Amino acid sequence: MARPPPAVRVEGLVKRYFAPGWPRRETFRLEADFTVHGPQTVGLLGANGSGKTTLFELLTGSNLPTAGRVRVDGLDIHRVRYGERDRLAIHYHQSYQVRHFRRTTPSFLLARAARDRPLVHLFDEPQFSIADGYIGFMLAFFRRLRSEGRVVFVCVHPNEPFHLEILREACERFLFVRSGRIVEFADFGALVADDAVRAYLGALAPAAPGRPPAAGVS
Repeated sequence: MARPPPAVRVEGLVKRYFAPGWPRRETFRLEADFTVHGPQTVGLLGANGSGKTTLFELLTGSNLPTAGRVRVDGLDIHRVRYGERDRLAIHYHQSYQVRHFRRTTPSFLLARAARDRPLVHLFDEPQFSIADGYIGFMLAFFRRLRSEGRVVFVCVHPNEPFHLEILREACERFLFVRSGRIVEFADFGALVADDAVRAYLGALAPAAPGRPPAAGVS
C-alpha cells in the first residue's frame, strides 16, 4: 500500500524581489525547504519584513515563486485551479480576510484540487483578544482542526508575554524566519534557547538554564 504524500512539501523554494531599473538589484530573497508529514500545528515567527507573509502567500499559491515548488497533499499548488486552491491551503490574514490569487494561466489548463475542505490553515498574525475567553476559543479551534487531520500554521509577532504562551500551548514545531531563510525548531524549548530568536524576542525571551532573564523580565 502506497504511503500518502506529505501534507506540505516545500522544495527548494526561492522568492526574489528586485529594485526598479537596470541593472537588476536584488532587494529581498526568501528561501525555504521543509516538510510537514501529517496533522500538526506549526508556529512561525520572525521580524517584520522578514518574509512571513510572503511564505504564507507562496504556500497558498497566491504568490509565484522564483524557483522551487510547494506541494500540498501531493499537488503543486501553483498548478491547481485558482478557484480550488483554497481547498488545499487557505490564508487568513490578520483580521481573517482571505488572500486572493494572481492569475497567470487560464484556469482550465490547471489541475483540480481533489479536496472539498482545506488541508492547511494559515493564520497570519491573528488578533488575539484577552477578553471574554477569546484566546481559549482560538486554542480550541486550532486543536479541533488538528484533530480533524489538518495542518495549522500560526504566525505571531510577539509583543506581549501571552503571545509566547499561546505559541507554547498551541504549537508542536516552529519555524523562524531569519534573514530570508527558514530555520526549524523541534519544540518550544529549542526555539527560545536559540540566540538569534532570543535577540528577536528581546525582553520577552524567557530565562534559559544557566543564564539570567532578559532585561525587564522578572
